[in-house]
Amino acid sequence: MRPPLPSAFLQAPIAHRALHDLSDNRPENSRAAIHAAVEAGYGVEVDLQRTLDNRAMVFHDYDMTRLTGQPGPIQQVSATQAQATQLLHGDDGIPTLDEVLEMVGGKVPLLIELKDQDGAMGPDVGPLEADAVRALQGYDGPVALMSFNPNSVAELARLAPHLPRGLVTCSYQPKVELLPQKVCDHLREIPDFDRVGASFISHEVDDLSRPRVAELKARGVPVLCWTVRSPEQEAQARTVADNVTFEGYLASYSG
Repeated sequence: MRPPLPSAFLQAPIAHRALHDLSDNRPENSRAAIHAAVEAGYGVEVDLQRTLDNRAMVFHDYDMTRLTGQPGPIQQVSATQAQATQLLHGDDGIPTLDEVLEMVGGKVPLLIELKDQDGAMGPDVGPLEADAVRALQGYDGPVALMSFNPNSVAELARLAPHLPRGLVTCSYQPKVELLPQKVCDHLREIPDFDRVGASFISHEVDDLSRPRVAELKARGVPVLCWTVRSPEQEAQARTVADNVTFEGYLASYSG
């Protein structure tokens, strides 16, 4: 079973880590950034990390320093502690996925990226996927899940075969991704797309000319892309991609 990506994901542009703007006290993946994206009618992209008690938190980094000023991995604190850890340039703490689902409430498309929990895109996954699926039970609205780690996507397919899922993909440069050369060489050509039952990709904007992307697009696979940072880059990306994930400017659309 390969549930299709809802058509809403191919319409309004998608705000990367929500509509964040530090000058307006809206840090990435914050409640304020999510609220702003919903109010503007944009799709919302968020990231998930897990806590010590295996709760899905809307947070990008493995370490909390950059975004909160508090050092240490988010995996070493509880969900309650994470919620109480204030985001830098923001007015509150790290939100749970449950809170974000309630905020979005199906009003706009919600694209959820599960960050790799294995450390090298391997099979040591499960708790984050399980809590994300738990939170999404009964959620009514356009939603899709994705991950760089194909094992995570396969686990999502096992746990929730009805939820649309995709692969986040890129040029896989070892020094950029901090992954072994062998892993990068394997993942670069998106070999797991069919194995994990993916229904879309979200590909690195500067690598959209890759032949494998064209091959999937020719099959009718929706192609999203990340991260677009200007109207000019968006126009170029849209010659290949069906929709863009953007930040740093306001993408235009007839919504």
